[in-house]
Amino acid sequence: MGLFDTLSKQLSEKSTAAKLGESVGVSPEKVQKLTEIGLPTLLQGLLKNSSTPEGAASLAKALDQHKNDNVSNITSFLNGVNKYDGVNMLSHIFSGKEKQVEKSLAKETGLKTNQVAGLLSQLAPLLMGFLGQEKKKENLDASGIAGLLSNVASQGDSGMMGMAANFLDSNKDGNIIDDVGNLFGKIFKKK
Repeated sequence: MGLFDTLSKQLSEKSTAAKLGESVGVSPEKVQKLTEIGLPTLLQGLLKNSSTPEGAASLAKALDQHKNDNVSNITSFLNGVNKYDGVNMLSHIFSGKEKQVEKSLAKETGLKTNQVAGLLSQLAPLLMGFLGQEKKKENLDASGIAGLLSNVASQGDSGMMGMAANFLDSNKDGNIIDDVGNLFGKIFKKK
Protein backbone atom coordinates (compact mmCIF):
# COMPACT_ATOMS: atom_id res chain seq x y z
CA MET A 1 0.00 0.00 0.00
CA GLY A 2 1.38 3.42 -0.96
CA LEU A 3 1.93 6.37 1.33
CA PHE A 4 -1.15 8.25 0.13
CA ASP A 5 -3.38 5.20 0.50
CA THR A 6 -1.98 4.50 3.97
CA LEU A 7 -2.71 8.05 5.06
CA SER A 8 -6.18 8.02 3.49
CA LYS A 9 -7.02 4.70 5.11
CA GLN A 10 -5.94 5.89 8.56
CA LEU A 11 -7.89 9.12 8.19
CA SER A 12 -11.01 7.20 7.20
CA GLU A 13 -10.98 5.28 10.48
CA LYS A 14 -13.96 6.33 12.58
CA SER A 15 -11.88 7.25 15.66
CA THR A 16 -9.53 9.47 13.66
CA ALA A 17 -12.38 11.16 11.77
CA ALA A 18 -14.19 11.66 15.10
CA LYS A 19 -11.08 13.26 16.64
CA LEU A 20 -10.75 15.66 13.71
CA GLY A 21 -14.48 16.36 13.73
CA GLU A 22 -14.48 17.21 17.44
CA SER A 23 -11.86 19.88 16.86
CA VAL A 24 -14.15 21.85 14.52
CA GLY A 25 -17.60 20.63 15.56
CA VAL A 26 -18.52 18.39 12.63
CA SER A 27 -19.48 14.74 12.18
CA PRO A 28 -16.93 12.07 11.23
CA GLU A 29 -18.79 11.62 7.92
CA LYS A 30 -18.23 15.29 7.01
CA VAL A 31 -14.55 14.93 7.95
CA GLN A 32 -14.25 11.91 5.67
CA LYS A 33 -15.89 13.81 2.82
CA LEU A 34 -13.44 16.67 3.26
CA THR A 35 -10.38 14.42 3.47
CA GLU A 36 -11.40 12.65 0.24
CA ILE A 37 -11.10 15.95 -1.57
CA GLY A 38 -8.76 17.90 0.72
CA LEU A 39 -5.81 15.51 0.70
CA PRO A 40 -5.56 15.31 -3.09
CA THR A 41 -5.92 19.09 -3.26
CA LEU A 42 -3.09 19.58 -0.74
CA LEU A 43 -0.92 17.08 -2.56
CA GLN A 44 -1.52 18.68 -5.92
CA GLY A 45 -0.68 22.10 -4.44
CA LEU A 46 2.62 20.69 -3.21
CA LEU A 47 3.26 19.06 -6.58
CA LYS A 48 2.67 22.38 -8.32
CA ASN A 49 5.03 24.14 -5.90
CA SER A 50 7.76 21.58 -6.53
CA SER A 51 7.61 22.07 -10.30
CA THR A 52 10.29 24.78 -10.19
CA PRO A 53 13.81 24.35 -8.79
CA GLU A 54 13.18 27.13 -6.25
CA GLY A 55 9.88 25.62 -5.15
CA ALA A 56 11.40 22.14 -4.86
CA ALA A 57 14.27 23.51 -2.74
CA SER A 58 11.84 25.35 -0.48
CA LEU A 59 9.65 22.27 -0.10
CA ALA A 60 12.69 20.06 0.58
CA LYS A 61 13.71 22.41 3.39
CA ALA A 62 10.18 22.35 4.82
CA LEU A 63 10.04 18.55 4.66
CA ASP A 64 13.35 18.35 6.50
CA GLN A 65 11.69 20.24 9.37
CA HIS A 66 9.03 17.50 9.54
CA LYS A 67 11.13 14.40 8.90
CA ASN A 68 11.03 13.33 12.55
CA ASP A 69 7.33 14.02 13.15
CA ASN A 70 5.74 10.97 14.75
CA VAL A 71 2.84 10.30 12.40
CA SER A 72 2.64 6.56 13.05
CA ASN A 73 -0.28 7.18 15.43
CA ILE A 74 -2.43 9.82 13.74
CA THR A 75 -4.73 10.37 16.72
CA SER A 76 -1.74 11.03 18.96
CA PHE A 77 -0.23 13.32 16.32
CA LEU A 78 -3.47 15.28 16.07
CA ASN A 79 -3.53 15.78 19.85
CA GLY A 80 -0.34 17.82 19.55
CA VAL A 81 -0.66 19.29 16.08
CA ASN A 82 0.31 22.95 15.74
CA LYS A 83 -2.66 24.46 13.88
CA TYR A 84 -0.90 27.82 13.50
CA ASP A 85 1.93 26.06 11.70
CA GLY A 86 -0.75 24.38 9.59
CA VAL A 87 -2.27 27.76 8.66
CA ASN A 88 1.15 28.94 7.49
CA MET A 89 1.60 25.74 5.49
CA LEU A 90 -1.72 26.29 3.74
CA SER A 91 -0.64 29.79 2.73
CA HIS A 92 2.53 28.37 1.16
CA ILE A 93 0.86 25.33 -0.42
CA PHE A 94 -1.84 27.41 -2.10
CA SER A 95 0.34 30.45 -2.84
CA GLY A 96 -1.68 32.76 -0.60
CA LYS A 97 -5.01 31.70 -2.14
CA GLU A 98 -6.01 29.27 0.60
CA LYS A 99 -9.21 31.22 1.31
CA GLN A 100 -10.44 30.50 -2.23
CA VAL A 101 -9.63 26.80 -1.82
CA GLU A 102 -11.34 26.69 1.58
CA LYS A 103 -14.43 28.41 0.18
CA SER A 104 -14.67 25.90 -2.68
CA LEU A 105 -14.18 22.96 -0.33
CA ALA A 106 -16.83 24.35 2.03
CA LYS A 107 -19.31 24.68 -0.81
CA GLU A 108 -18.78 21.09 -1.93
CA THR A 109 -18.76 19.47 1.52
CA GLY A 110 -21.47 21.49 3.25
CA LEU A 111 -19.02 22.63 5.91
CA LYS A 112 -18.41 26.21 7.00
CA THR A 113 -15.27 27.85 5.67
CA ASN A 114 -13.77 28.10 9.16
CA GLN A 115 -14.39 24.36 9.68
CA VAL A 116 -12.62 23.56 6.42
CA ALA A 117 -9.73 25.83 7.43
CA GLY A 118 -9.54 24.12 10.82
CA LEU A 119 -9.43 20.66 9.28
CA LEU A 120 -6.92 21.59 6.57
CA SER A 121 -4.67 23.23 9.18
CA GLN A 122 -4.41 19.78 10.79
CA LEU A 123 -4.19 17.75 7.59
CA ALA A 124 -1.36 19.86 6.13
CA PRO A 125 1.11 19.17 8.99
CA LEU A 126 0.11 15.51 8.94
CA LEU A 127 0.78 15.25 5.20
CA MET A 128 4.08 17.12 5.62
CA GLY A 129 5.07 14.67 8.37
CA PHE A 130 4.34 11.67 6.14
CA LEU A 131 6.21 13.24 3.22
CA GLY A 132 9.11 14.33 5.45
CA GLN A 133 9.57 10.77 6.65
CA GLU A 134 9.43 9.46 3.09
CA LYS A 135 12.02 12.05 1.99
CA LYS A 136 14.28 10.99 4.85
CA LYS A 137 13.79 7.27 4.17
CA GLU A 138 14.54 7.68 0.45
CA ASN A 139 17.37 10.20 1.15
CA LEU A 140 15.97 12.62 -1.44
CA ASP A 141 17.37 16.01 -2.32
CA ALA A 142 15.38 18.93 -3.76
CA SER A 143 15.47 17.47 -7.28
CA GLY A 144 13.87 14.24 -6.02
CA ILE A 145 10.92 16.00 -4.37
CA ALA A 146 8.81 16.36 -7.52
CA GLY A 147 9.38 12.68 -8.27
CA LEU A 148 8.34 11.74 -4.74
CA LEU A 149 5.15 13.78 -5.03
CA SER A 150 4.35 12.42 -8.48
CA ASN A 151 4.85 8.90 -7.18
CA VAL A 152 2.62 9.54 -4.16
CA ALA A 153 0.00 11.18 -6.38
CA SER A 154 -0.05 8.17 -8.71
CA GLN A 155 -0.67 5.79 -5.78
CA GLY A 156 -4.16 7.02 -4.91
CA ASP A 157 -6.69 4.19 -5.29
CA SER A 158 -9.75 6.25 -4.43
CA GLY A 159 -10.00 7.93 -7.80
CA MET A 160 -9.96 11.33 -6.12
CA MET A 161 -6.20 11.63 -6.58
CA GLY A 162 -6.49 11.04 -10.30
CA MET A 163 -9.36 13.47 -10.60
CA ALA A 164 -7.46 16.11 -8.66
CA ALA A 165 -4.44 15.67 -10.90
CA ASN A 166 -6.55 15.93 -14.05
CA PHE A 167 -8.70 18.85 -13.03
CA LEU A 168 -6.68 21.09 -10.68
CA ASP A 169 -5.03 22.73 -13.65
CA SER A 170 -7.57 21.82 -16.29
CA ASN A 171 -6.88 24.93 -18.36
CA LYS A 172 -3.11 24.22 -18.21
CA ASP A 173 -2.27 27.81 -17.30
CA GLY A 174 0.02 26.71 -14.47
CA ASN A 175 -2.33 28.07 -11.79
CA ILE A 176 -4.23 25.38 -9.91
CA ILE A 177 -6.17 27.80 -7.78
CA ASP A 178 -8.35 29.19 -10.58
CA ASP A 179 -9.40 25.65 -11.45
CA VAL A 180 -10.32 24.47 -7.94
CA GLY A 181 -13.99 25.41 -8.27
CA ASN A 182 -14.25 23.55 -11.57
CA LEU A 183 -12.63 20.47 -10.03
CA PHE A 184 -15.23 20.11 -7.34
CA GLY A 185 -18.10 20.49 -9.77
CA LYS A 186 -16.68 17.75 -12.01
CA ILE A 187 -15.94 15.38 -9.12
CA PHE A 188 -19.41 15.54 -7.67
CA LYS A 189 -21.17 15.27 -11.04
CA LYS A 190 -19.38 11.93 -11.59
CA LYS A 191 -20.41 10.48 -8.22
